[in-house]
Amino acid sequence: MNYVEEIKSLDNVPSHIAIIMDGNGRWAKERNFNRVVGHKRGSDIVSLIVDVSREAGIKILTLYAFSEENWNRPKIEVDALMSLLGEYLTKELPKMMKDNVKLTAIGRLHSLPQFVRDILDNTVSTTANNTGLNLNLALSYGSRAEITDAFISISKQISDGSLSIDDIDENVISQNLYTKDIPDPDLMIRTSGETRLSNFLLYQLAYTEFVITDTLWPDFTPKKYYETLKEYSFRERRFGLTSEQIKGEI
Repeated sequence: MNYVEEIKSLDNVPSHIAIIMDGNGRWAKERNFNRVVGHKRGSDIVSLIVDVSREAGIKILTLYAFSEENWNRPKIEVDALMSLLGEYLTKELPKMMKDNVKLTAIGRLHSLPQFVRDILDNTVSTTANNTGLNLNLALSYGSRAEITDAFISISKQISDGSLSIDDIDENVISQNLYTKDIPDPDLMIRTSGETRLSNFLLYQLAYTEFVITDTLWPDFTPKKYYETLKEYSFRERRFGLTSEQIKGEI
């Protein structure tokens, strides 16, 4: 079945999808593989889901690829993840250009190893003028760190006189987050069945719809992706209003 066409046929397709890609390690453990094998399989699924998203007309796909807390994992696993990231970006760059995909990244990117940062910077700059899917990677990302950095940025603006305390509102806060040029997600998907946010986009997900699937990320096929988007299509996003107000009945 062509799940791209199935997604396109849905009445309500999200513009911005955020995904917590969870379960690589468990997938590997269940098969008596090294955890790195799970991450490699997860990288292949990223390529697949990016393709489906692009073809289905999704505008923004934000993937939680590496958290601030992930630096605390065993060094051998962190090194493998960084190598996989560099390999993925190098391999996918020609395809991104062919498919008109724009790459952006959010997080404390300065914490990444220099070789990864060089590859990332090159990929971001090379794809900057592409106008198709915006693939947004959260790398060395933590929402509390992001909010802390936003506080520091706003404080500096007040200190240098470029911003008044009275001018601070939700828009000012949003413009000082890593996601300042990206609209909030419409849908957040978490794989592996865990029901927590894991320090991901805490501010931006205030009115986002959540779909939690028990499927581990390495098993997250286009069919599973379609099923989550189908569930979303039945949701009514009210943003604090009533159903009657949304429908224009009052």
